Amino acid sequence: MSTWQDLVTASLIGTERSVVPPVAVPGVPTPADAPADPAAILLDRAALLTVARRGGRPPEQAEPLPAAEPDPAPAVSQAAGHRLARILSGEHPDLLTEWLSAAVDRGLRAPAHLLPALLDRARRVSPADPELRRLAAEAGGSRARWLAGLNSDWKFVTAFSLTGDDAWRLGDAGQRRGYLTALRARDPGAARELIAANWDAAGPDERVMFVNVMAGGPSLADEPLLEAALDDRTAWVRKMAADVLARLPGSALGQRMAERALGCLRLARGIGGTHMVASPLAECDAAMRRDGITPSPGAGRSQLAGQAHLLLEVIARTPLDTWTGAFGRSAEQILAVPAGGWAPVLFTGWSRAAMAQRDQEWMTALINWAIADGLPGHPSGAETLRQLVRRVDPALAAPGITTSFLAVLPPAVRDAITVLRFRYDMLKELDDDHSAG
Repeated sequence: MSTWQDLVTASLIGTERSVVPPVAVPGVPTPADAPADPAAILLDRAALLTVARRGGRPPEQAEPLPAAEPDPAPAVSQAAGHRLARILSGEHPDLLTEWLSAAVDRGLRAPAHLLPALLDRARRVSPADPELRRLAAEAGGSRARWLAGLNSDWKFVTAFSLTGDDAWRLGDAGQRRGYLTALRARDPGAARELIAANWDAAGPDERVMFVNVMAGGPSLADEPLLEAALDDRTAWVRKMAADVLARLPGSALGQRMAERALGCLRLARGIGGTHMVASPLAECDAAMRRDGITPSPGAGRSQLAGQAHLLLEVIARTPLDTWTGAFGRSAEQILAVPAGGWAPVLFTGWSRAAMAQRDQEWMTALINWAIADGLPGHPSGAETLRQLVRRVDPALAAPGITTSFLAVLPPAVRDAITVLRFRYDMLKELDDDHSAG
């Protein structure tokens, strides 16, 4: 602003040697009773210009903002809202999607005062991963849509307003995924036909999205499409299809994995009782690679490390009822069998299988194993436990955990179990809200 610079110059030179420049502020008349002292005039004009600059725009008639539409969904309780604030502040931020999903499933909405922080957090995720954005929009309700109309940074909220065929024909990647997910929920056959009809023309990202949608509650009717995807030209599509088939009960891939696994692991009686004997595969053949198994990474690894890697990959894709059926024992009883140096590999492999197959009995037994015996001595053990406590039903694994109990655990185990307790309290608060409503 040149007028401001002229005022600064006059103040530096002195009003005795410089004329005080006039200041014109739109909508503000020049006062009739201006002081006679040039120094006082300069200060008045500087103050007036300062206020005008801070205001940022000339004063005008302001129109009242439109009111947000009423939202029939009840807000979560103060306790649940406080926990959401903790998550948004950086305490276990990876649990935000679970909090939002649980709130939406229970017909609850996020507190209005937390919506700006929530929408900012959702804005920062990749548009290619729309789940958090969708949940934030749903949990925010009409107030989130109202805020999106006032701030273009949050316009993604309105992107979920397209419905029906328009979302599929005209929508972006997130809207198309939302349409397909909703269609699959109400008519799996129609969704499967739509995927099959569009598969060849779709790009790699969209084919990945197709497999992702089928991953939500796959059935044997999806198996032919997923088996064909094992030969897809894109490696990530092949891997994801193999992962979905591995957790599909009764799939041919699961049966192929079970045959391999039973040739690698058996129970044997010896001095001191029953123990686990491992006979890992020596190499990764073409059929194994097609089923999603990758050879050991790194050229300089030992033969034993390569065999351990293959054993872990096979176990991670083997149906868990393979072991309970073949060994005639429960998950807890199988984990109690000494496995010697193979324990870390078995812990990681069975954990990955339990999480993929969403087997609560196995996940709970694996967490209890880690608590009772300490983490199996493998670099991936701590990370595997961190993943387990984020996927197990906390109502099964957390009720007996107390502060005094946590204090005696090894640090890595204690940190993981703290997350489990956090999830237990988080979901209980939302369940209490739902019951009260």
